[in-house]
Amino acid sequence: MTERTEPLQHSDTLTDERPAPDLSHGDHERFAHYVRKDKIVESAVTGEPLTALCGKVWVPSRDPSRFPVCPECRDIYESFDGAPEGE
Repeated sequence: MTERTEPLQHSDTLTDERPAPDLSHGDHERFAHYVRKDKIVESAVTGEPLTALCGKVWVPSRDPSRFPVCPECRDIYESFDGAPEGE
C-alpha cells in the first residue's frame, strides 16, 4: 500500500454539474412539437422550457401552425392507444 504524501483538498462549495438545456439551436425552429396543452399556457406565463414527446426542450415563442409537425413527435403520439391517426 502506498502512503499518500499530499493532503486531501476539500471544498465547502457544491457545484451543480447537470447540463443546462440547449435552447439556442436545433430543429425546434423547423417543426411544431407535441406537448400537453396545459403546459403551453404554463410555459407562456412562467417562461419555463417544455419537453416535447420527441425529447426536444425549448421555450415556445412562435405560432406552431406555421410549421410542419415534428415527424418523431407524430410517430410517438400515434403509437399511443386511442390516438387518432394523421393528427
